[in-house]
Amino acid sequence: MRLRGRSFVGRIAAATLLGLTVSGCMVGEDLHHGYVLDERALAQVKPGMPAEQVLQIMGTPSTVSTVGNKSWYYISQVKSRTLHFMGDTVTDQRVTAIYFNNGLRVERVALYGMQDGKVFDFISRKTEAGGQEANFVSQLFRGLGTFIPHS
Repeated sequence: MRLRGRSFVGRIAAATLLGLTVSGCMVGEDLHHGYVLDERALAQVKPGMPAEQVLQIMGTPSTVSTVGNKSWYYISQVKSRTLHFMGDTVTDQRVTAIYFNNGLRVERVALYGMQDGKVFDFISRKTEAGGQEANFVSQLFRGLGTFIPHS
């Protein structure tokens, strides 16, 4: 009879220890990577504004177009992690694009994100049609999800 009591207490202790160990692995955090968009700063960027002024307001872009420096991209990504040993899940990706004309003045601003699996401009509320710029932004989104930084 006494042996049964010790066995029961041992099982309770083991279950408690296991529960505490697993709960220590739970994180439930969001990880922000890249440019953190300031909505007030973006609202200050207007068509016709010179590139130097955009740089002062928005800061250094994450990347620029390779031809003529006519497009600046500010890239951000939010990942969610529930357990330390599990991989991250991308919950949000955004690309803020500022397009310049030949005189390096703002032509237009776009804020791209994913909506229903397609690249979507949240400012104009349109899905981009096929073309060189849409393909570049799509490549940015595909590349962000597969990028693994070196430690």
